[in-house]
Amino acid sequence: MTDNKSDIPNGQDSANWRFDTRSVHGAGEMRSQYGETSEALYLTSSYVYPSPQEAEKRFKGETDGYIYSRYGNPTVSMFEERMRLLEGTEAAMATSSGMAAVNAVFMSQLSSGDHVLAAKALFGASLYLLNELLPRLGIETTLVDGGDLDAWQAGIRSNTKLVFLETPTNPTLDLIDLEKVAQVAHSVGAKLVVDNVFATPILQQPLKFGADIVLYSATKHIDGQGRCLGGIVLGTADYINGDFREYVRQTGPSLSPFNAWVMLKGLETLSLRVRQHGENAAKIADFLGEHSSIARVMYPGRSDHPHYELHKKQMGGGGPLVAFEIKGDKREAFAFMNKLSIIKICNNLGDAKSLITHPTTTTHQRLSDEERLELGITPALMRLSVGLEDVQDLIEDLEQALGAMK
Repeated sequence: MTDNKSDIPNGQDSANWRFDTRSVHGAGEMRSQYGETSEALYLTSSYVYPSPQEAEKRFKGETDGYIYSRYGNPTVSMFEERMRLLEGTEAAMATSSGMAAVNAVFMSQLSSGDHVLAAKALFGASLYLLNELLPRLGIETTLVDGGDLDAWQAGIRSNTKLVFLETPTNPTLDLIDLEKVAQVAHSVGAKLVVDNVFATPILQQPLKFGADIVLYSATKHIDGQGRCLGGIVLGTADYINGDFREYVRQTGPSLSPFNAWVMLKGLETLSLRVRQHGENAAKIADFLGEHSSIARVMYPGRSDHPHYELHKKQMGGGGPLVAFEIKGDKREAFAFMNKLSIIKICNNLGDAKSLITHPTTTTHQRLSDEERLELGITPALMRLSVGLEDVQDLIEDLEQALGAMK
């Protein structure tokens, strides 16, 4: 097979299966001659050819077959095809990390003189690409309030090539109306790119609302146990198998076969885990919302969230993350975090373990104080990635840490 994998055995049947079945079996049964139950791990950098004539034909694209694992690998192919089936798109290609995916989307489509319109509320590394890297290359960027449709309309230009956002946003969990922003993007022929990492394909399918390209940091919920890095980009066959694949092939941000195998194992339980994460998160959000030491709670599944109605339209649940602000400042936030026992301090998310981070001093520390406050990121704000522990133990851990502060 070539590194364009749409014909993996059983893939033609997978499209008719329901989501949870596709998560376990979809295009993931390419086996060796030994008939292993688990997907085979093809841990190889290169491939041999039966003849120089065959090697020539593969390099010309005249025959099917793998060439080099920077271009394509059978284990990576299985992961890509299974994600394609889950997302319901035409094609997918994996990358070495989530930020490699974001960067490759930008670099494979943008040239000097192009314009990118994006939401202000983004992961810190994505903001670095937009604010610092792209302008060096002659690519203009405009950041707008993602919840303000008029701002999107005012920011779009005739030379806008990409519109980029994440929803729910990092770290304040605001929501952006995908359908309306897609209409703005498409009015000038721009593509809407959605970082769907917080919602996962379980809770939100951006393509149904007009998105053209969806990307993930597979490091998060897709792996789900904090083991390895990975990313993936999904879109039309023309784009993924054209400009995007060529960029990844020639520049090298490829996903390792071992990491792809780990991601395949993660997909088998993704649906179960995300639903349980969400159930736990909803209960924790309600607990925090009633606590006297908490100034505000941000959780899309709560009726007091400013975008609660949009959440009901666009998402299949409140999600696995909770943002909250303690009464006080950085000192009180740090004191609270230092008192936690079960919940661990970490800038990652999507793990089986509950993880808490302080965005002001970690993920968004590159921003100025003014930029953070504009996004609602205060020194007392924390982002909690709710894990799979017993939710009552988590609530008791939060309660004792809040009590110890007093």
